[in-house]
Amino acid sequence: MLVRTELMPSSEPDQVMVRVHTPVGHAVVVWRGEPHEAAGGHFIEWSVGEDILWGVNTRLAPLAEPEVREEAGCVVLRGRLELVEGPVAVLAMGDSQVLLEVGSPPPPDSIDGTWVEISFSVENVELYPYSL
Repeated sequence: MLVRTELMPSSEPDQVMVRVHTPVGHAVVVWRGEPHEAAGGHFIEWSVGEDILWGVNTRLAPLAEPEVREEAGCVVLRGRLELVEGPVAVLAMGDSQVLLEVGSPPPPDSIDGTWVEISFSVENVELYPYSL
């Protein structure tokens, strides 16, 4: 996914925070590239350090369209959830996919292919830049 990032203040001296502007919204997340390259245009991969927990941080989406936003100190990702074998799921958000681990309670099998919203702590959502 091609995004634009801007450097944000961080309360942790060793943690670089950026506001990521995507085609489907924006949020403040952790930057895992070179600190001096944090601001600018980048192709990125999302990494989430939290499991999805049905009914806890994951729920049916009110709209069937991808979105990235901030809400109550969290990053909310909206997309189509595809359940993969084992405790793995993929969240499709526009032209980007986020690989996620499924915790307990898992989503019901009937949720496969359904639009969901997943809320994660800001500190657990990271961006890794890459070159094409």
